[in-house]
Order: sequence, then structure tokens, then C-alpha cells
Amino acid sequence: MIALDEVLVVDVESTCWEGTPPPGEVSEIIEIGICPLSVASGICGERRSVLVRPSRSSVSRFCTELTTLTADQVAGGVSFAEACALLRKEFRSDRRVWASYGDYDRKMFERQCADFGVRYPFGPRHLNVKTLFALVHALPREVGMAEAVRLAGQRLDGTHHRGHDDAYNIAGLLAGLLRR
Repeated sequence: MIALDEVLVVDVESTCWEGTPPPGEVSEIIEIGICPLSVASGICGERRSVLVRPSRSSVSRFCTELTTLTADQVAGGVSFAEACALLRKEFRSDRRVWASYGDYDRKMFERQCADFGVRYPFGPRHLNVKTLFALVHALPREVGMAEAVRLAGQRLDGTHHRGHDDAYNIAGLLAGLLRR
């Protein structure tokens, strides 16, 4: 049974490069940002960051410039399997609707779970806030998260491209859409 009292808003940051990845490396999740959103009140819960230790890639200088995350920081993170278990245990992620801005986060989890043989941490209900925002605002195309925040008359809170801050900003966007 899926609980509908809260939506778990998730934003991931992944290893990335300015061009193609170095030989033998693939993009993988290095941070999972989480922000629960109460459906009834529209209040965003505490934002949380789970750092994930990469096993098939390294944090490039470009990645650090984009996310502020360093190789040393993520080296101290948990394994991907531990991160997925934490989502299920602490956030009941497998029994909640979850949301992200676009499909990138969902696809990264699906791919990485398949690659590592890790149980998918979420239930069957995913909200794509990027598409929902464009539809509700009758936009001609989907827009980036920072642009959506601006169009909603809000300000970016925290550091853009940090998972916990982006999850919080996305939860604020979703709260506004639910109120409409």
C-alpha cells in the first residue's frame, strides 16, 4: 500500500565530466538529496544529503566545480546498496510516492540498481515535477529547475547542483503545484 501523506522529493548528483568519461568510467550517483513534502500542509521537511562512494568512476575537477563535492568527501560516503537500504528504512521510500525534477534521477536509480543487483529503493509511483510544472503553467516546453523556481516567483535556496538543496527547491515547486 502506497502512503499518500508525504511525497519524498529526491535529487541526485552524479559523477560527470566536461566531455566524454575517461576510459572505463561511467557516471554514477555520488549524492542523494532528500526532502519530504507534507501533502496536506505543503510544508517541506528537513533536507538531507546522503553521500555515496563511487566504485566505477572518479570525481572530476569539472564535477567538483559544478556540485562542490570533492573526491575526498564522497570517498567517505556509503555504498550505493547502503544508500538504497537507508532510503527504505529511514524514509519508507518503497511505500511512498517519490518525485524528482525530470526522469534523470529515476533512470539513474534504475540503471545503477540493475548494474549492481541492488533492490530498487522506491515504490511504483514517481512524479516528474519538470513535466508537471510545464503542464500546470502551460509552458511551450519543459524548463530547467532554476528557471522554474524563477517563474514560480521563488528564489533558489542553497547551492544549485547540491542534492539536498535542489531537493528542497523542487519540493517547494511541487508544494506550489499541489496548492493550485
